[in-house]
Amino acid sequence: MNDILHLDRFPLFVIAGPCVIESADLCLTVGRHVKAVCDKLGLAYIFKASFDKANRSSNSSFRGPGLQDGLVVLERVKQELGVPVLTDIHEVDQAAIAAKVVDILQVPAFLARQTDLLLACGQTGKAVNVKKGQFMAPAEMGNAADKVRSTGNSRVMLTERGTFFGYNRLVNDFTGLPIMKAFGCPVIFDATHSTQQPAGQGHQSGGNPQFTPLLARAAVAAGVDGLFLECHPEPKNAKSDAATVMDLAAVETLLTQCKQIAELRRGW
Repeated sequence: MNDILHLDRFPLFVIAGPCVIESADLCLTVGRHVKAVCDKLGLAYIFKASFDKANRSSNSSFRGPGLQDGLVVLERVKQELGVPVLTDIHEVDQAAIAAKVVDILQVPAFLARQTDLLLACGQTGKAVNVKKGQFMAPAEMGNAADKVRSTGNSRVMLTERGTFFGYNRLVNDFTGLPIMKAFGCPVIFDATHSTQQPAGQGHQSGGNPQFTPLLARAAVAAGVDGLFLECHPEPKNAKSDAATVMDLAAVETLLTQCKQIAELRRGW
């Protein structure tokens, strides 16, 4: 497999999958569908799912199967679909274990300043996607990238996912995208989490998923290298981020539009 960060021959790459691993069947269903769409459109595809959602609003919320069982599912997706896989980790000790299976380690937004976690990810030699903290300015992400690079690992990606604005509200500053691109990393836009209203329903997060297509198209026009989407065949029944996850059936229409914008942008 070629280095997954050498993606400039594609107009866009897509990181997509369910928020959390609910079952192997769900992951394969979502992965097959999105891969087929990306193959049809000529887009690169990276499968994403979390083995543990460690920052849920409520202690009673579903977190996932855990590290070992989750990696079994991710390995199956990787082998059966022939695509790179990404998952997020929350603890230093998880980095080396997860790196035995996944192609990209993701640092969650709330942990984007955790030096030891960033270093542990970098030391695996795997690509590292750092999601910008909701509390951080775009320029601060240069420090996160530098921490990973200090390990000798230059395979860093940065993801925008919205910034806190008052209570239970995220906003996107699209001028932050070129600021982060100046650090020499591929920049990704998380279109589904950007519609989130953190803890907006008290015991869980709310959201405005009707704005996902608008934000995704705007981000592609602004010059992002990739899109991050969480999708599910039955969004209302998703065990995590049900208020923001995208309907799997709507993915093809959105990616078709975004590819057209990306190709047009390349001619600007």
